[in-house]
Amino acid sequence: MNAFQLYGMNVGPDTEWETVIGLEVHVQLATESKIFSQARARLSAGGSVADEMPNANTTPVCAGHPGTLPSLNQKAVEYAVRTGLATQCRINLKSQFARKHYFYPDLPKGYQISQLELPLCEAGHLNIEVGAEGSVMRRIGITRIHMEEDAGKNLHRDGFSLVNLNRAGVPLVEVVSEPDLRTAEEAGAYLRKLYGIVTCIGVCDGNLQEGNFRCDANVSVRPKGCTRFGTRTEIKNVNSFRFVEKAIEVEAERQKQVILMGGEIHQETRLYDAQKNQTFSMRSKEEAQDYRYFPDPDLPPLLLGQDWVDGIRRSLPELPDQKRDRYRAEFGLSKYDSSLLSSSGELARFFEAAAIKVDYAKPVSNLLVGEVTRLLNDSGLELAQTKLVPKQFSDLAALILEQAVSVTAAKQVVGVLFKDGGDVPTLVERLGLKQLNDLRSIEPLIEQLIAANPKQVAEYRSGKEKVLGFFVGQVMKATGGKVNPGSLQELMIKKLKE
Repeated sequence: MNAFQLYGMNVGPDTEWETVIGLEVHVQLATESKIFSQARARLSAGGSVADEMPNANTTPVCAGHPGTLPSLNQKAVEYAVRTGLATQCRINLKSQFARKHYFYPDLPKGYQISQLELPLCEAGHLNIEVGAEGSVMRRIGITRIHMEEDAGKNLHRDGFSLVNLNRAGVPLVEVVSEPDLRTAEEAGAYLRKLYGIVTCIGVCDGNLQEGNFRCDANVSVRPKGCTRFGTRTEIKNVNSFRFVEKAIEVEAERQKQVILMGGEIHQETRLYDAQKNQTFSMRSKEEAQDYRYFPDPDLPPLLLGQDWVDGIRRSLPELPDQKRDRYRAEFGLSKYDSSLLSSSGELARFFEAAAIKVDYAKPVSNLLVGEVTRLLNDSGLELAQTKLVPKQFSDLAALILEQAVSVTAAKQVVGVLFKDGGDVPTLVERLGLKQLNDLRSIEPLIEQLIAANPKQVAEYRSGKEKVLGFFVGQVMKATGGKVNPGSLQELMIKKLKE
């Protein structure tokens, strides 16, 4: 493979590459009604109405009937302003809605109401932490945050298609970053930070499976040291942090290989196939002028009062970074645990409701960060979709601190609660997990174990203290893990030295 010129630089097999990433995140606002009509936008208990009976949550406005007029939802505007303020944006007191014309089979009026030249929010930023234990801080610019309506959903059948308009008109904000991200890890950190903010301030339910928070990733590559941007491709509608990271990595590698083989990158929209771990072309990418934007004649310019914006600013709750620092100072948690617990509004609220006493914070944190996070990742569920409630973790923390159950037993209890729910004391009793602290009853078992293993006893007495783990493990196995491990270790050392 011969060297060649690309963007004025020599490129060959040994070239070091840099990935340039910009993210467009669609955040579904948690308003009760849609952005331009009174149709429901979410269930009364939270979540999406998109999967209810098809077209049950529509009005003539949603369906694009002639003569209907949009009426702007003030709560959606408030939520959009909250998002802008929480991400350090400038709030434009005058903004304008525009019609974005495109062939939308799932938007019957034939255009989407969005914002272009005069968006609601501009020039913000997020600080992200990457590297070992978050040792590197990067400031990522936010170009704009604008309001728009969501589209419906097409259902394709053999020879025909159906359209479900339940989601059409659900309010969104689109958060557009600067092309400041350089790695998939940075992109993941940015998304997690933004997710934590919008769920913390209560503007988004954050259900990833229902598309409440989804991302389009713009990816290009260039030789390291080059200042010119390469041709970008857009990876469309990814609603998993891990999949966004994998999609960026595989697309960047694809682009490098195309260039090195003498090919050319075409600006296009691509989709990511998680099972095959590859991207594939969806359509050529349109430029803004192809959408034929023009100001919506049915919606006058949106004019906000500075006093109203300042009132929203004062009402903002504690943000994730502030919450993380408070958890470290108030509860003595590690930076990692504090960051994870404050990474979503739902998880933070759950933790604080469970850690009703300062002493409870560490055992509750350990269970949430460890066992619960593992169960959520394995199941693909959100915390609200499980049978877990904060009181269960308060009860478990109390039992752990009283040494009434071991940490291992507590994890077993969490596994049952995750699927079936229930009362902790009753479950501990039913499963026989109460910890044995009075060890007089198992002294005969310990003495029998020592008598049956003279070789291991001799090794321990000769200085091989690791052998102690063998004896402790045997007792724990024989008692089903019910023995207090600290007390057992003390007794075992005493017996081995006799």
